[in-house]
Amino acid sequence: MSEATTTKKKPIIDVFLGGAKRGFYIGVETVLPSMILGYVIMQFLTLTGLMDVLAIVCAPVMRLFGLPGEAAAVLFSAFFSKAAGAAAAASLFGEGVLTAAQCTILIIPCMLMGTLVGHFSRIVLVCGVEPKRQPLMLAVPIVDSIVGMLVMRLILVVMGLM
Repeated sequence: MSEATTTKKKPIIDVFLGGAKRGFYIGVETVLPSMILGYVIMQFLTLTGLMDVLAIVCAPVMRLFGLPGEAAAVLFSAFFSKAAGAAAAASLFGEGVLTAAQCTILIIPCMLMGTLVGHFSRIVLVCGVEPKRQPLMLAVPIVDSIVGMLVMRLILVVMGLM
């Protein structure tokens, strides 16, 4: 008898439950801590008054994207984690600082440059990318995010949502 016929297949429910269990642990071990980090960053900035300073300093640049200066905190959080950026945006939305359209603009950099610090250190540095190429590795997702936010703003303006 061949090995293929003697191997017993798992029932579909066992496969489903195993995948659900792995997915749950990924969420608890990776996504949840990142989201907590985003909320902690937002609370720290707010409680120390640094959010007001950040808003004033970043307002001119953020205005290009149709965003208030406080939205820079979302970009800062997203550098550390996509989920932290999303949590920061949710926090500002909940406080009424951001609108749904502005959060739509901010999802672009959260996805394109989210977790940039972690990915850079885990991949670029560990793989031994030549030092002269490392700035380019950082610049590409940032430039992509800038272009993406401008395009998204244009789309929202054309749709009449901004």
